[in-house]
Amino acid sequence: MMPAVRSACRLAAFAVFLMFPGLTAALAQEAWIQVEARSDQRLAEERAFAFATSFTETRGFRLPSGWYAIVLGPYDADEAAQILASLKSRRLIPSDSYITDGREFREPFWPKEGGAAPVAAAEPAAADVAEPADEPVSDPAVIDETPAEARATEAALTTDEKKELQSALSWFGFYQGGIDGAFGPGTRTAMAAWQTAFGLEPSGVLTTRQRATLVASHQAEIAEYGFALVEEQESGIDVTLPLALVEFDRYEPPFVHFREKNGSGLSVVLISQPGDAGSLAGLYEILTTLDAMPQTGERKAGESEFRIRGRSADRDSQAWARLSDGLIKGWMVFSSPEHAERDARIAEVIETSFRAVGDTALDPGLVPLDEAARRGLVAGLEVKKPLTGRSGFYVGADGAVLTTSDAVAECGRITIDHTTEASVAAQSEGFALLKPASPLAPPAVAAFAESAARPGSAIALAGYPYEGRLPAPVLTHGTFEEAGGLNGEPGLLRLSLDTRPGDAGGPVLDAAGGVIGMLLPAVEGGAQQLPAGVTFAADTARIAAFLGAGGVSPRTTGAAPALPPETLTRQATGMTVLVSCWE
Repeated sequence: MMPAVRSACRLAAFAVFLMFPGLTAALAQEAWIQVEARSDQRLAEERAFAFATSFTETRGFRLPSGWYAIVLGPYDADEAAQILASLKSRRLIPSDSYITDGREFREPFWPKEGGAAPVAAAEPAAADVAEPADEPVSDPAVIDETPAEARATEAALTTDEKKELQSALSWFGFYQGGIDGAFGPGTRTAMAAWQTAFGLEPSGVLTTRQRATLVASHQAEIAEYGFALVEEQESGIDVTLPLALVEFDRYEPPFVHFREKNGSGLSVVLISQPGDAGSLAGLYEILTTLDAMPQTGERKAGESEFRIRGRSADRDSQAWARLSDGLIKGWMVFSSPEHAERDARIAEVIETSFRAVGDTALDPGLVPLDEAARRGLVAGLEVKKPLTGRSGFYVGADGAVLTTSDAVAECGRITIDHTTEASVAAQSEGFALLKPASPLAPPAVAAFAESAARPGSAIALAGYPYEGRLPAPVLTHGTFEEAGGLNGEPGLLRLSLDTRPGDAGGPVLDAAGGVIGMLLPAVEGGAQQLPAGVTFAADTARIAAFLGAGGVSPRTTGAAPALPPETLTRQATGMTVLVSCWE
């Protein structure tokens, strides 16, 4: 939930409304943009002078609190909202500047009486903004309601008006309950917290003036962001988006892109596609490898839903999707840390308002998919690729993986099967033992054959020869030739097997499903060129010694009859994983 109070200036903004009744009507007539407030008049005059060099309509007024407000205006209320958004988008005024009706203004301190204001270098508003009036309007203060009167006026509120108050409390971070129009303990606590934050008696019952303050402030921010319901019929999604900050860009199934607007630094992508649990898992894998999705952040994936958060020094991104009735619907928000508070609010509105509508998903025929593939893009989003992809296999029930040391050399990060972060727990003698960041439940765990394979016997290698380009391991069949290297080196198995670099680290199995070795990388750059199909694996004795030193007790299996091909395939592929090395 967002912070309840953003700044001292925001406190002053609420104080504006608390001083006087009839706020909503006043905002409709005249408005000012307060850009700063200072507790010292000399400093306030210096800041007013600085603003006046750019804005001729800079004014300064003492506030009832004793602070000094620096403001621009006055403007018509509708024009003020446009000017505020324009100046903020161009970063000409502070990001927490806000609109006020000026009723709390007391005697002016800027421009100085008898003094000349500096010449402004630029106009803040568009050419069609009306010329502002010369002087602000000041109304006398009035007495607020008694507690009994506040309860009486609250009782007369409609359900919709009560929901509006709950929505405003939620927007400013005071309320986390449902928007149901029922003022229970949660709402009362939120009202008291709001009152406390602004120096008011925390009665838990808002007066008419306080309610007007809260609602008007909420509406002002909603107007600033331009929130509006978007009924996206092509994708079957209804969602509220900040249309002052984003605008529709294009369809690229399964995504609907909304690009940044007015330099907001924000973009939104809707997700819509038919699919099943496998499709959802595949989408999750793709989104976690986007350039726009930093690798640092929370990740949570289930059978029917996932959530991704990525944070870095210059990016703040998040994604969510859910599978329901054969359709995958969701959203992504891409932003930067400098707008973290603003965009946290926006993401909350998107998530709260998001609705999957009907049985429609985005039609893949809207855009030729081969063109996206040719550009190396996934629906217009650039995918980050690993440096290398090698094979490995489960050697522990907790998800520990054995692979080659080459597979993890000079990696910034390591993943198992695309999504699971892993670290190197032990490494030596050409082996690497990987531990997942969180425990896994492997479909199968390697059981090492106790008896030696006979020369000429059939073997099978499970691996990722194409380094992850295929979604599942490939089983390659070959022959066990002999124990030892070509010069009789111990700890090696010579195989007759066609392999590719991505196969290295994969398990070599006998016909009964027992693991007899781990495929080693091909030796390159030697003086001799070996015939095609000559490969080598580390034998079980070497593997057992390494695993034992790393604290893993390998499983073993005795002599057994040959497995049916489909059973061997299921067992071999169930224990085999893709080990990806990233920058």
